[in-house]
Amino acid sequence: MTAPLAAAAAGRLGVLGGMGPLAGAAFALRVVQLTPARRDQEHIPVVLHNDPSVPDRSSAYMAGGPSPLPAMLRGIDTLIAAGADCIATPCNTAHLWFDDMQAASSKPMLHIVDAVIEDLQRRGVRGGPIGILGTPATIALGLYQKGLRKAGFEVVEPSEEEVAQFCVPAIAAVKANRPEDGFAPCADGIRRLTARGAQAVVLGCTELPLAIPPARRAEFDVLLSDSIDALALQAIRHLRGDQALTA
Repeated sequence: MTAPLAAAAAGRLGVLGGMGPLAGAAFALRVVQLTPARRDQEHIPVVLHNDPSVPDRSSAYMAGGPSPLPAMLRGIDTLIAAGADCIATPCNTAHLWFDDMQAASSKPMLHIVDAVIEDLQRRGVRGGPIGILGTPATIALGLYQKGLRKAGFEVVEPSEEEVAQFCVPAIAAVKANRPEDGFAPCADGIRRLTARGAQAVVLGCTELPLAIPPARRAEFDVLLSDSIDALALQAIRHLRGDQALTA
């Protein structure tokens, strides 16, 4: 008789999604696809709160728009009430409010920047330079730059004009359910950072991995760190332990 590949999950994952909705759904899918399992019962129980009414995160910081925090806190409460043992937020810009979310949550919140740093280290990247693509708010406010530098990486960041030219249209295309239209601008951004010496490029908005699908990543002469996959792997490790990813 063949032994099970892995024990049942030790806890339930809550996903604070909807920012955007396709990214939240894609993250839940990648948790399933990246979990080593041979039968239903070996997968991680997941509760997805995919609320697209959360106010825009970049607009809140960059243009004085309404804060998304109240809606995100309501989502956290919904997930905890549904039995979540930890919470992942597949939206990079939402992590600008991470400390407030964690302070209000009785369950641990996973941090997407930590997950990406772990991904880079696991894949043998040491020191950098690391290029970053993301929303105007995450780049302007240094979400990734601070974490990467603290971990010992050099950083190559896009200018404000490059964010507007390469990142914003790619993100908008994915949010409009046209991910194929996001490939060209995002690809140009990756190549621009690579030309400036980036050893790896972080797809630091959860729409960007959807614009650059895995099947096309071999077209680039640089390692790409997918923030959706990095966060999914962090969630699996948190709930199942490191041995789950080496089974």
